[in-house]
Amino acid sequence: MTAPWYLGRLAAFDLETTASDPEKARIAEAYVGYVGGGLNPIDREPLLIDPGIEMPAEAAAIHGYTTEHLREHGIPSEQGVPIVAQAVAEAVLDGIPLVGQNIRYDLTVLHRECIRHDVETVEERAGQPISLVIDTLVLSKYLDRWRRRVSAEQGAHVLKTTAQVFGVSWVDEEAHGARYDALVAARVAWHMGRIAHMPLAQRPRVLSGRDDRRHLFDDLAVDLPTLFASQQRWAAEQAASYQEWLRSPKAGEKRDVNAVISGEWPIQSAPVLTP
Repeated sequence: MTAPWYLGRLAAFDLETTASDPEKARIAEAYVGYVGGGLNPIDREPLLIDPGIEMPAEAAAIHGYTTEHLREHGIPSEQGVPIVAQAVAEAVLDGIPLVGQNIRYDLTVLHRECIRHDVETVEERAGQPISLVIDTLVLSKYLDRWRRRVSAEQGAHVLKTTAQVFGVSWVDEEAHGARYDALVAARVAWHMGRIAHMPLAQRPRVLSGRDDRRHLFDDLAVDLPTLFASQQRWAAEQAASYQEWLRSPKAGEKRDVNAVISGEWPIQSAPVLTP
């Protein structure tokens, strides 16, 4: 009998970048490490990369990397991007699931960077599609759809909140580096999987709201290919729901009647440019 996925090897992956828009973002730091599976962890040093463009102040305020620091300590982007792509492709080739928070963003940015530098993408290097992924953001939104924001600054499903919900240690001073965020996401995924494989009556009540929705964890107690397919469906549903909200009066100042939110996962297709 195959062991539950949370007891297997996990490849923790995260990027720090120059922008929140994956079409504009450049990689500034990358981490790929291995945990779990009854084996010793492989905890590589994060890779600092000079993105070749100025680091916006709002991005530097999050991860702390300035243009000057990356120019001095980072390797050129054209050298760093293939290294990151190869590290991720090796996990894909070894059948080890990639784990991250909002990993669609990271995989999309990496894919765009490979195209930008005219090097093989992860899927081209692996010779196969990326098909084993655990996205703690998608899982968190599925399990606890109506969770409220912690504060005006801390969202309901950001990594910090999800870590706190599942009892994973969070230190603000260490957060928002690629290594820290990747490993926290892997720990969150482990706790989600552990709860999913408990008998229903023994599961802790970590989900918000009055109704007992611990049965939702049943949908995580499946094999990795099934979980991957479920996440594709849930990501599409979550995107459609957010798009509907943005187009409605409920969105207030954020309302955009023409809003289009892609539900593609785990890599978002490039937008079609019109003349």
